[in-house]
Amino acid sequence: MSTNAVPAVLRSEWTKLRTIRSTVWMLALTFVISVGLAVTSGVSVRTAYQNGNSSMVRADFDPVYSGFVGLLYGQFALIAFGCLLVTSEYGSGTIRATIAAIPQRGLAYAGKLLVGCGTALVVAVATAFVSWPANEAALGPYGVSIGTPGVLRAVAGAALYLTLVCALSVGVGTVLRNSALTLGILIPLFFIIGPILSRIPGVDKAARFLPDQAGNQIMTVGEHKAGTLTPLEGLLVLIAWTVLAVGGGHLRLRRRDV
Repeated sequence: MSTNAVPAVLRSEWTKLRTIRSTVWMLALTFVISVGLAVTSGVSVRTAYQNGNSSMVRADFDPVYSGFVGLLYGQFALIAFGCLLVTSEYGSGTIRATIAAIPQRGLAYAGKLLVGCGTALVVAVATAFVSWPANEAALGPYGVSIGTPGVLRAVAGAALYLTLVCALSVGVGTVLRNSALTLGILIPLFFIIGPILSRIPGVDKAARFLPDQAGNQIMTVGEHKAGTLTPLEGLLVLIAWTVLAVGGGHLRLRRRDV
């Protein structure tokens, strides 16, 4: 392998990422949706309290976790970004040119993951460290400080969560090679199946090991609730899902014709 191979692959992937409008828009939407919903949610809760309509606020309202509400919806765009990073090439047929230029498929895959997830990490950090304080500022006197014990860890964990979800999406997209199919599986899993199963007695014990439910625990602060994963356990479960998806994508890319 040429010593210039890795930098060349990274430059190539960076060029492709910058020139595909859909991927750039998904990154921008991740930030905009997360911050916008964080502010909207905070203002809504503060208004309800100030107007004496506290009954409109959930009884188990947690100002710390409230700061992640916008981010958990904003991840929709980041899931799409991870998916399109791979499936857009299969849809357009440019994956053939990529493999022709980089016969070592593992190297091509690693380059896409490094550039895509590295970019996602930057966006995730900006999103987490802007949306959470924005929500607390909107909550006003009902919010908490980022200096509250455990909060800084949770906000950093939120950025890591988004990055891992992006990598998981890249892996699933590589296995399925189809945008609609990939999103048709991941979006319901994260936004419908996981939340519903986690509320069904008996099933909830298994649902806590789903990637979204496990990942949510990374952003919890305070006393650990019985029957739930700890933040560290949630992180390890999400990492396991991500490794499984990325590994599956690698095997699919190496063993199947383009």
